[in-house]
Amino acid sequence: MARKYYGMIGFLKLVEKPGSVWEEEIVEHPYKGDVLRFSVQYPKGSGLNDDVKLSNEIQIVADSFAYQNAHLMKYVTYLNAKWTITNITIDRPRITLSIGGEYNGPQTSS
Repeated sequence: MARKYYGMIGFLKLVEKPGSVWEEEIVEHPYKGDVLRFSVQYPKGSGLNDDVKLSNEIQIVADSFAYQNAHLMKYVTYLNAKWTITNITIDRPRITLSIGGEYNGPQTSS
């Protein structure tokens, strides 16, 4: 049985700033859907705080913004953290997102 999902998805966009300077900026949009697969990986390592990786699939009900900007999706918020999107499958009217390790890229400006 699938768990329900509601959270933010981060999209990486290039925004023109004064002086014709382009900067990367994250824009978040809320989506709802289902968690299709929940799996946690604990890779072997030498440290006490090794990185945890998820092998989850989250399927969202997509809107036109998500379809037009799917290639810009960078992370999903889930379990109070941001997780890197590793694979995107478009199957209208939904988009399935596979997620992996914790996201450490650009953050929202707010």
